[in-house]
Amino acid sequence: MVKSLKESYWPPNVPRHYRAPATPLIDNLFTSARRYPDKAALVFLQRTTSYAELLSQVERFAAYLQQLGVKRGDRVVLMMQNAPQLVVAHLGILRADAVVVPVNPMNRAHELGHYITDPQAKVAVVADDLAPYLAEANGHLSADVQLAHVVLAHYADAASGADDPALPTPEAWRTWFEAPVPPCDWGPTQAHLWTDVMACTVAPGPVENGTEDLAILPYTSGTTGLPKGCMHPQRTVMYNAHAMGLWSHHTPESISLVVVPMFHITGLVLGLHGVIAAGSTMIIMPRWDRDYAGAVITQWRASHWINIPTMVMDLLASPKADQYDLSSLDHIGGGGAAMPQAVAQKLWDLYGLRYGEGYGLTETSGPSHSNPGHAPKQQCLGVPYMDSEAIVVDPETLQVLPAGEPGEILIRGPMVFDGYWRNPAATEKAFIDVEGHRYFRSGDLGRIDNDGYFFMTDRLKRMINASGYKVWPAEVEALMFKHPAIAEACIISVPDDYSGESVQAVVVLRDGGQLTAEALIAWCREQMAVYKAPRSVRFVDALPKSGSGKVMWRVMQEEAWGKSATA
Repeated sequence: MVKSLKESYWPPNVPRHYRAPATPLIDNLFTSARRYPDKAALVFLQRTTSYAELLSQVERFAAYLQQLGVKRGDRVVLMMQNAPQLVVAHLGILRADAVVVPVNPMNRAHELGHYITDPQAKVAVVADDLAPYLAEANGHLSADVQLAHVVLAHYADAASGADDPALPTPEAWRTWFEAPVPPCDWGPTQAHLWTDVMACTVAPGPVENGTEDLAILPYTSGTTGLPKGCMHPQRTVMYNAHAMGLWSHHTPESISLVVVPMFHITGLVLGLHGVIAAGSTMIIMPRWDRDYAGAVITQWRASHWINIPTMVMDLLASPKADQYDLSSLDHIGGGGAAMPQAVAQKLWDLYGLRYGEGYGLTETSGPSHSNPGHAPKQQCLGVPYMDSEAIVVDPETLQVLPAGEPGEILIRGPMVFDGYWRNPAATEKAFIDVEGHRYFRSGDLGRIDNDGYFFMTDRLKRMINASGYKVWPAEVEALMFKHPAIAEACIISVPDDYSGESVQAVVVLRDGGQLTAEALIAWCREQMAVYKAPRSVRFVDALPKSGSGKVMWRVMQEEAWGKSATA
């Protein structure tokens, strides 16, 4: 079994072990605001927010939540695109000793009810452009489980007076910011405006949370059932926020471009908490725009950029690419999909940048693996970093496998979650003891090379990776069955020249059912997050099934990829 990385491959000046601060996450903001009160913590469309200003807003937000009755350990839903209000709300929830439930803003009403009822949330914070979906979902719930309060934020409030003619706001963003606030019927749920929250003049109570208290409850889907909440106490997120800063040489003078979504575990831990822990600066991009990214990296001399490979590919393909200066970047990397060899080589040839791929899951509070900056391997998950250990086992026998043999990746370390919220059965299945140690079962198949680097070979779980977004076929199928014309549906992945793979629906229509692929795709985009919706549809007379009646999704998927199905 390969347990340790060769000494020559370990990053220089990076310790093998790291002791994270034994304090709650909000202490990182207290410390950075005390050290750097006048430094820009946030940059949003050229408007900056200092650390002192950020702390003041967080204190007001926390006090307002407590006035609404939010108590220690209560769960608060947060649904928003990347924006200063997301940062304030996230940190404000933690300051109030409550638990953040980050929700993908691409979700729609049919998907949102579960994120209210499962965490038993009574308060939500939502951007007003997304409010109609949450209001609809809330309205379908029984009165005893509906939200009691909702806080509404308007993105334009954070960008007011910040436009810079030298760096124009993308037109798509302008429409988004300037669109009128849609009316919502919240019923008995009380709605509160962000401006009213920021006018709060009372102080919040003292921080009572410790390192073992629950901090974040992000949801992750599986092959069956509804999404499950991953219980992350303060210590798991604290560890990764600081440890990855050491790994990527993140200092108080670093400037990070944060465009990966901060509802997602990577953007949340590395983009939000990593920056606050270091006392550095984050440039917030609400949505991807390649030319805005290139311009802002050039203008602000950004040093760190975590992304997904398709963003880099898009930026380098811009007709304006030669106008941008990426030479300030010290660290560029990401995950979610493999970086193509040709693009990695172009980064090196043009800017001398080595793209560092990484690997992690919601259950590991972001990365558990990363490529050493001085010796990355391409299309590689990297190596387990400080205090972490990963092994590969036979998924059937659970025997540890030697280097080169593919099997399921198991992980243990201080960044691993405590278990699934109110789901002891799923928690028990997620962990296993190997040689006296408790490991998390990733569900991903990989191998280790002789140098100790990990490589993905397949996915044990039935999951599709659409440009870094995880799509769980069972969840999409369950929503598609709501369509009256559909008798059966199976979701598979198919090759995609741009993103690597995309979502396809294989559909059997009911007798007399009339439906076109275009109409079904449009319907799906209304019912679910756009990245989950099929990009192509194939109508068939019947789905292939096994002797036991199970749909043989793997056969269809392997046919789409030109592979032979195995028994």
